[in-house]
Amino acid sequence: MTDTVKDAAPEQVEFRAEIRQLLDIIIHSLYSNRDIFLRELISNASDALNRLKFEMLTNRNVVDPDAELGIWLEVDEPANTLTIRDTGIGMTHDEIVQSLGTIAHSGAKEFLQAMEEAGQKGQGVTADVIGQFGVGFYAVFMAADEVTVTSRSYKPEAEAVVWSSTGQGTYTVGPADKSERGTTIEIKLNDNSTEFAKNYKVRQIIKTHSDFVDFPIYLKEEKAPSGEDDQPAEKEFEWNQINEQTAIWRQSMREVDEEKYKSFYRQLTMDFGEPLLRIHTSADVPVQFYALLFVPSKKDYRLFGAKEDYGLKLYTRKVLIQENFKELLPQYLRFVEGVVDAEDIPLNVSREMVQKSPVIEKIKKVLVRRVANQLEEMASDRPDDYRTFWQEFGSFIKEGLATDPDSKSKFTELLRFQSSQSKDAADLISLKQYADRMKSSQSEIYYIIGDDFKTVARSPHLEYFKKHDIEVLYLTDPLDSFMLIGLTEYNGKPLKNVDDSNLDLPEEAEAKTEAKAEEKLSSDEFETLVSRFKEVLGDRIEDVRESKLLTDSPVRLVNPPDAMNANMHRVQRLLGKEYQVPKKILEINRGNAMVQNISARLTANAGDSLINPLIEQLFENELVAEGIHPNPADMLPRIQALMQAAAQMGAAPVKAEPTAAEAPVVDPPAEPSEVEAKAGPAPDETPVVDPPAEPSEVEAEPKTEE
Repeated sequence: MTDTVKDAAPEQVEFRAEIRQLLDIIIHSLYSNRDIFLRELISNASDALNRLKFEMLTNRNVVDPDAELGIWLEVDEPANTLTIRDTGIGMTHDEIVQSLGTIAHSGAKEFLQAMEEAGQKGQGVTADVIGQFGVGFYAVFMAADEVTVTSRSYKPEAEAVVWSSTGQGTYTVGPADKSERGTTIEIKLNDNSTEFAKNYKVRQIIKTHSDFVDFPIYLKEEKAPSGEDDQPAEKEFEWNQINEQTAIWRQSMREVDEEKYKSFYRQLTMDFGEPLLRIHTSADVPVQFYALLFVPSKKDYRLFGAKEDYGLKLYTRKVLIQENFKELLPQYLRFVEGVVDAEDIPLNVSREMVQKSPVIEKIKKVLVRRVANQLEEMASDRPDDYRTFWQEFGSFIKEGLATDPDSKSKFTELLRFQSSQSKDAADLISLKQYADRMKSSQSEIYYIIGDDFKTVARSPHLEYFKKHDIEVLYLTDPLDSFMLIGLTEYNGKPLKNVDDSNLDLPEEAEAKTEAKAEEKLSSDEFETLVSRFKEVLGDRIEDVRESKLLTDSPVRLVNPPDAMNANMHRVQRLLGKEYQVPKKILEINRGNAMVQNISARLTANAGDSLINPLIEQLFENELVAEGIHPNPADMLPRIQALMQAAAQMGAAPVKAEPTAAEAPVVDPPAEPSEVEAKAGPAPDETPVVDPPAEPSEVEAEPKTEE
């Protein structure tokens, strides 16, 4: 099976630096899993055959048009060699250099990046990673001392070419004598890989990894003795087909056992784990097709970047039309792997025509519905598996809510959220569970947007809702803001942000609030305080008003009607767009100890130099809490000045009980009694005292940026 090389001297070429680095990683990191090199070579041969099959649908002017499409393997145990030959599309001189010698077509750059990330996580190189990045050919050097690739393109005018390398940094390429179309790879095995020169080992690898390849895989094996002559003078050999070559997606589910499904999934995805979900389905109307889809157990991180090779394999009557066909599922379901075999797509049309075919659109609608139904069934019957699915792929479902309004009803029930009733960040609920727990007079579904579970749980926006046992959904994923574009209501109940300035609160909760309201500041005192807040904050705020919802915290920021929410501003900043702090309404809790303290200072001495910095700090504290402060470091000089003033004032007895969220604001004490001087404040109280008549020299007003 060895092809001869023409007399012209081959050209010696150095591998690119990335290829040399890649070879070093593969050769030294995958010693214990060398079987994969043969899996990769068979996969490459199958791809070459598929490409030729597609070419011949419209072009019969090829070399050897009647040659059988197949893959042949032969071992030579005494010579320690393994040869694999296909009758696929073949390669020209330029194509073989481009495919085997350069970075652009090898996927090496992405592979090296993945290896670096795996190393940072303490993970090793895994077999499935090799296949994912299209660098599988180079795995042959785990087992080879030398590899020789001889190829002839399907193009009648093309000359044969031979490529050879030891994997040590260079390769040679030159003309060859090869009359048959296709590619032959001859592998001179190294001393540690002699097992691959044995038929039993090659047969085992084919059955394990390549049993469902679409083309026959033949292995040259010794014929069994006939029995007439126990010692034949010469051994006889024959080519035996090893793979099953069955389109299991066209079989009924009763005909396919679990092991066949697993084996097919491994060959399809190069993923050696088990899928979370399998969807084996078919339809006769509105179009006839067969499909076998899988949801992996882990997401491919490249799906969030520029990965282009997602999509399903599209067949028509068992002929592969296109790999990575993206039009069969919407982009937000790009994590789904599988094959679709349609009966009603002509074989002799271009890929562009296939993409625009109404048949494809009909299949897509059926598949989207069946994926949604199967996921909903998983959520109901296998909640632990669905929790894993949501952790890995929940962001894709949210993307679908934002981009595909026609499918909103199918995927809304799949959403999961943390809430104010969650025990921890892993405790998730559906919108249906939330709706079932709503108060009888509650007309809105409430949510809060923030960075993470713990941060959101401490938000002052939740005080009222916690006090009145009203559940609030926690939206902590950056994609949540995009999701809300398509998700504005659920079963007729609008979704409302708790920082909205106009909320329709349950009647019983409002009644409790009004019954317990205690105005600790007079109307005049409060109006004076509001005026000072407006004067200090100026046009950075939309308005200042009393809060009807705060129970503990001094202030909160709420959105004016129709304003963009805080998380959308975060997204704008992440996208590098021009950012400006949005104007909000500042609500003041007139029953809060800190607010009363500032009011007392204002009443005693309107020129008190601590009043303005305290107002500034309260405002900017909320900007930080909302995640919309343009530069939190700007607060440090003011904070240090306030701390210095507080430290020089000393401690004093407590007048009120602020919450844990407040920083204590202290004033210079009146003369304490002898007992008070010794005892100091009670252990669980925060010192608050009356302001001095004249501010001390250390209270010089800190500079703030207006």
